[in-house]
Amino acid sequence: MLDFSLTEEQLSAAQMVKEFGEKEIYPTIKEFDRKQEMNPKALPRMAELGILGINIPVRYGGQGFDYVTLGLVCEELERIDSTLRVVMSVHMGLNSMGVLQWGTEEQKQRFLAPQARGEKYAGFGLTEPGVGSDVANMASTARKDGNDYIINGEKMWISLATKAHHILWFAKTDPAAGHKGITAFMVETDMPGVTTGDIHGKLGVRAGSTGWINCQDVRVPAANRIGEEGEGFKIAMSCLDNGRYTVASGATGLIRASMEAAVKYSQERETFGQPIAQYQLVQQKIAWMQQWYDVARLLYLKAGWMKNQGQRNTRETSMAKWYATDYSFKAAHEAIQVHGAYGYSDEYDVERYLRNSRGAIIYEGTSEIHQLMQAGYAFGWRKDRPLRCELPAYDADFWQDEG
Repeated sequence: MLDFSLTEEQLSAAQMVKEFGEKEIYPTIKEFDRKQEMNPKALPRMAELGILGINIPVRYGGQGFDYVTLGLVCEELERIDSTLRVVMSVHMGLNSMGVLQWGTEEQKQRFLAPQARGEKYAGFGLTEPGVGSDVANMASTARKDGNDYIINGEKMWISLATKAHHILWFAKTDPAAGHKGITAFMVETDMPGVTTGDIHGKLGVRAGSTGWINCQDVRVPAANRIGEEGEGFKIAMSCLDNGRYTVASGATGLIRASMEAAVKYSQERETFGQPIAQYQLVQQKIAWMQQWYDVARLLYLKAGWMKNQGQRNTRETSMAKWYATDYSFKAAHEAIQVHGAYGYSDEYDVERYLRNSRGAIIYEGTSEIHQLMQAGYAFGWRKDRPLRCELPAYDADFWQDEG
């Protein structure tokens, strides 16, 4: 039975994050968005508050909350600004949860624990300059050399590229084997041969860190290999299930932010002697946004509940990500329409909401990719096979035990 009732602990965690965002990030977000720089206090404060390890077991340095709490936290973060949720998508969803799922006990202590405590920041190296959705066509290689691997390649559009200490990097150990020849590694950005850089001029998420990473003959110990050789594609896809969950819940927060902004403005702005909230076509837009928010929230809560139960949720998470990101863009568009000419200026938040919402329709699976996935499930052409390492179900006794 699905149970979407929220506990006091879950609500308290969400409220803590909400207050942090409103008091410490929101007042400066326009400044950093205009400068196209990340607030230097954002990551340290998220670490200090335990947000960067919110749903990692206490024994690995985390806070011991469940996957639903992660969704609630991401909703609150993106309600303030997408850049905060992007941090959670890469640090938590794509990297830390991947190590929790696929890493050895030694790797969890060495990589996951400092990430959960916020001592180290984590990224995800999958996309390449000429390779996006066609993962099997990646050019990065990893050649075995004694007890090490020699990694060469470049990754592009990498969030936290210049901030992260650990990058979950995917490279081909057997180039002739296609997607079955991909292997995952934890590349440490202070290793000789690793260079990084920032990308500027983005349409949205300007107050975030996005860049490129290059590996030139980087020697990585075999102990940094995550999973077995050839498991990289499976690991990457399972990590995307987790990253997409954070994107879906975050985009839900952006729908909510757009609705709240439109409601506020429409009650303050008057034309022809009355607030524009009195006009039915304005009310229609608000009603649409409420509907989109409710559906998006239900979809991500369902996926989070399934994660808590240890159930495979690739289909459900895909649907949640596809729906929430598409409708966050529509909600921001309608919020600008409610604001009229003022919505076209960065004096109001809705202009930033529209720019920020556009990126999520592309990354972690374009809307077109998710449409194909959903069609494949509907026709019965797509079936999820069991993985060697499934994401562990949430067990409060284990998650909150110091070990």
